[in-house]
Formats: sequence, C-alpha cells, structure tokens
Amino acid sequence: MTTELEGLAERLREFARVREWEQFHTPKNLAMALAGEVGELVAEFQWLTAEESRHPDPESLTRMRTELGDVTLYLVRLADVLGVDLVEAARAKLDDNDRRYDADRYRGSARKAPPTA
Repeated sequence: MTTELEGLAERLREFARVREWEQFHTPKNLAMALAGEVGELVAEFQWLTAEESRHPDPESLTRMRTELGDVTLYLVRLADVLGVDLVEAARAKLDDNDRRYDADRYRGSARKAPPTA
C-alpha cells in the first residue's frame, strides 16, 4: 500500500483497538457496512440528471464527500483485515482490464468484455 493508505489503515486499526471493536470487524461485517455506505452514496445521486451529477450543488457535494469518506474507510479497513494491499489489487485489476478491453475494439463502447477463463 502507499504510505498514505498504510497510515490510514494504521489509524483505523488503532481506532478499532481502543474501542475493542476488532471483534466486530470481521470481513463479513465490514463488507456489509461497506455495501451500506455505498448505498448511501448512491442515494445522493439517485434523482440527479447526468449533468447535475457532474456539478452537484454545495450541500449535495458535502454529503457526497462524507459518504465517499465512509466508503473509503470501510474499504481500507476491510483490505487491512484481509491482508490485501489495496493499491496492488487495484493495479492488478487495471492491468487485467487493460488486457480485456483492447482500446481499439472498445473505444466509445460500454459493452462488457467476455468473462476471463
């Protein structure tokens, strides 16, 4: 992980430790909490037009920022508990997508690539 993500993971680890919350921070619980926070973020966009979503009003943007923070915290904590290097996992996924979605074949297209074998 990058230094900033490592620092965030350490701070979250300590936050949970001093509250004796490690017992609740199972991968299942963290994944469920992450899904809930993603739902709250999605709700902020639910009835916006495409243009409104690109330029939210200041109050909406503040709420979106808060939800993005929640999503990030749960994602970093989940990766830490599982021992997954989040940056490495994201890079590996991007490398895989680069192989699966040839730029010439998929330029301007939203179609899905066939599943990998």
